[in-house]
Amino acid sequence: MKQANRQLITIIGGSGFVGRHLVQKLASQGYRIRIGVRRPDLAGHLQPMGSVGQIMPVQANVRFPASLDSACQNADVVINLTGVLTGKGTQSFEAVHEFGAEAIAKAAARAGAKKFIHMSAIGADENADSTYGSSKAAGEKLVKSAFPSATIIRPSIIFGQEDGFFNKFAEMARFSMVLPLIGGGETKFQPVFVGDVADAISTIVNNEKFAGTTFELGGPQVFSFKELLQFILETVERKRLLLPIPWFVAKIMGSVLGFLPYSLLTRDQVVMLETDNVVSDQAQKEGRTLEGLGIKPETIAAQVPSYLYRYKKFGQFTETGNSSI
Repeated sequence: MKQANRQLITIIGGSGFVGRHLVQKLASQGYRIRIGVRRPDLAGHLQPMGSVGQIMPVQANVRFPASLDSACQNADVVINLTGVLTGKGTQSFEAVHEFGAEAIAKAAARAGAKKFIHMSAIGADENADSTYGSSKAAGEKLVKSAFPSATIIRPSIIFGQEDGFFNKFAEMARFSMVLPLIGGGETKFQPVFVGDVADAISTIVNNEKFAGTTFELGGPQVFSFKELLQFILETVERKRLLLPIPWFVAKIMGSVLGFLPYSLLTRDQVVMLETDNVVSDQAQKEGRTLEGLGIKPETIAAQVPSYLYRYKKFGQFTETGNSSI
């Protein structure tokens, strides 16, 4: 039986992909957890991860600071996991990554929280051509201004059972004979396991020496976009054509598809792909990485096949080595 912990942790955006793993991790360490979400009635799946009364979803919206004050009240630690990949309507990049991040940091400061942890992303750069990257950088700056000792984590693309990368392209391979290689597929990525991201945040929560540090989180291997698609096709045992798409064509496609309600690709995402998404040499040198936190990162080979089997022709019953599908 886990030992009870009197400290209270508020996680804004805690019902998402990373949040689910982090809640489970922190609950196993005995922390009391308050999860700030727009729809608490849809976050009930998190409560069985802890003891009775240990995990409590509450209403909070980054566009309404008063709701954040309530969610952060009496919290010892506040963690911001909110973010959007495509900015639309009230969920724009500016609203979530900038105004929202600052509002959460200010609420944490007003509540007297001892720690504030903010999840940003590799690629956050005030000079970035993509709105996503520049808004992430602006959000970091606003967070630091509101809560100077904030710790920031910047993960590369995150993989895990519910991820939106490996699952997305494996699903596409089920119905399409062609997968797009945006810009020729040369962009570099350093995929990081969601469990390792949760472990990194947990380590920061449990240590005092990381205040004010910006960590860059990547897995143990760097892959090109083409290599990742090849890995997916090998894993699901399907043969598909990888079609190179020039940058200017991809941007036109993104401009058109971006207007769809559930767009597969936006122009901003194409622009993001023009820059490698890997841990910087500086972060590696200074130990601002998973390894610097004492975490040995998981490989995609160790995790991804365990949840991509469902995209094979006959799921887990597909015979190994059948690549003629």
